[in-house]
Amino acid sequence: MRRSQLPEATSSMASLRIKLEQYYQDNRKYGTTACGDGANAVSFSGPTHFTMTCSLSNSGQGYTITATGSSGQASGHIYTLNQSNGQATTKFKGASVTASCWLLKGDEC
Repeated sequence: MRRSQLPEATSSMASLRIKLEQYYQDNRKYGTTACGDGANAVSFSGPTHFTMTCSLSNSGQGYTITATGSSGQASGHIYTLNQSNGQATTKFKGASVTASCWLLKGDEC
């Protein structure tokens, strides 16, 4: 069951990354006060079992998207993605980890 819910996070973050890159092409930054804000705002809703958030860095020239498991077997999982396509897992099956990839099964990238 867990392996069917975790890809929601990774596919949603990959989709958001594309939207933010399109936003950057139009605005020369990823946002002013929030990721993808303004007239052509980027929506961060979508996955059923994850809550998506985004924080800006470097005066809008960088971002980090965070997917936090909020229900079902996804609870206890946290994944991140940044503007350089840097993928990371900070929590897996409820345990803190430091992995420079998205762990979906086991503890290997």
